[in-house]
Amino acid sequence: MEGKFQIFLILLAVLAAVALLARRISVAPAILLLLSGIALAFVPGMPSLELPPELVLLVVLPPLIYSASVAMSWREFKHSLRLITLLSVGCVIFTACAVAAATHYLIGLPWSVGFLLGAIVAPPDVVAPLAIARKLGLPRRILVVLEGEGLANDATALILYRFAVVAITTGAFSLPKAMGTFVAIVACEMLFGAAVGWLSLRARHGARDPQIEITLSLITPYIAYWIPEHFGGSGVIATVACGLYISWNGPLLISSATRLQGIFFWDLVIYLIEGLLFLLTGFQMRLLFEKSKAFPFDEILSATVLVAVIIIVARFAWVYPATYLPRFFNKRLRARDPYPPWQNPFVIAFTGVRGAVSLAAALALPFTLPGGEGFPYRDLILFVSFGVIFLTLVGLGSSLPLVVRWLGVANAGRDEHVAEHEQEISARREALAAALASLDAMTDDRELSDEVVKLLRARHEIRANQLPNSLDPDAHDVSATGTALTRELIASERKFIHALLRDGKITDETRRRIERDLDLEEASLRNREYRKIPL
Repeated sequence: MEGKFQIFLILLAVLAAVALLARRISVAPAILLLLSGIALAFVPGMPSLELPPELVLLVVLPPLIYSASVAMSWREFKHSLRLITLLSVGCVIFTACAVAAATHYLIGLPWSVGFLLGAIVAPPDVVAPLAIARKLGLPRRILVVLEGEGLANDATALILYRFAVVAITTGAFSLPKAMGTFVAIVACEMLFGAAVGWLSLRARHGARDPQIEITLSLITPYIAYWIPEHFGGSGVIATVACGLYISWNGPLLISSATRLQGIFFWDLVIYLIEGLLFLLTGFQMRLLFEKSKAFPFDEILSATVLVAVIIIVARFAWVYPATYLPRFFNKRLRARDPYPPWQNPFVIAFTGVRGAVSLAAALALPFTLPGGEGFPYRDLILFVSFGVIFLTLVGLGSSLPLVVRWLGVANAGRDEHVAEHEQEISARREALAAALASLDAMTDDRELSDEVVKLLRARHEIRANQLPNSLDPDAHDVSATGTALTRELIASERKFIHALLRDGKITDETRRRIERDLDLEEASLRNREYRKIPL
């Protein structure tokens, strides 16, 4: 136990160091973490660490999916639902079939094994590509499509995966029955996920305690995921539905204290889960290297390159028709949602990075069939799955910034970013005006002293004056200067309060209360601070 805890501390230290290095050299942390995990795996004396598939599928995946779905806008998700569905369902099935056909005709795998391999490597990862794409200033529509696809495609892939495993182990498969089961799973999980979200919000609203509410929020994704998964579903669709329900209905039921503490808690949890997941994925290279001695290296390499090429080509072959054909045949759709520039589908198609879910699915394959013989091609599937993850993450992930700059897609994202900030400033001003109108109504209805009314009006004037009048560079310079000076004043207050504590003029409890107010004010500054338009 002590040795495992020491390894855990080493992984945390590597995670922090790699994250700091990635920020300084502007490289996606997921890429460096995967490479660091591979390097650590071959350090002399380092014990072998096998990534348990249950850890990914039952412990790690639920909070990742839930957190991403809560952070997503239901309105934007619904607006892009057509393309998200075509990608998360259609593209996954199309890719799995393409891999099955290619591996059957080119390297001689049985159809069932090829389809199983296709189901494993078909779903793009939701974590790594979005971490890269968000820093590139892409248009919001592209980010929503990628995130929505990443949330839902695991469900399609895991259901296909189970169908393929059953077909191999039993030798029987019925396409109509499989399609009916698929539709039933999706419908039931959507209803169940919404019900879990409704119940979670009511329980958290009734608790009225931040610690209890955050604890309930941590339990929620596991309830939404585990119960459908136990009864033969995927659990993914239920978790997505639960997160989207809470995202849309939660703002008026979750208290401000819970929201502030919950943001910090979930940010830290997701940061640690994602980082450790990519490190442990890299660690599997040592285990695979030891097993690869039983296979010719050229056979492993050719199979990996073939599958990687197929999934990339298949994604491009699906994304463009899925983007343009519905608009071509539907005039009303074309009028409501015009043809996007060809660069947008290219970015969506190029961002097809595979992740740890594919590796976990490969690791979860049974070692033997019911008759006692070994599961066919299990090790080869494991090698190819890791190789595809490595090639797509390092190859596509590292070259995505170059592709975005070459296509000029960030220009549209930059204009969209400016418009979004202008809408934000306008919304803040309108909200302040509405609150001021409410104050006038309170003044007429209640007997409020002039001092109270004057104090409340002064608060609104201060908040209104903190908003920039425009987003031009001069206004930004003035706002940035004011923010920097305010931080210096807050730092002066902190030093003075610490001096009072040191001299024994205030207690530690008093110092903590004052520091909390200063912390909230500084956090408010960071939230209001105008972020430069990404280049």
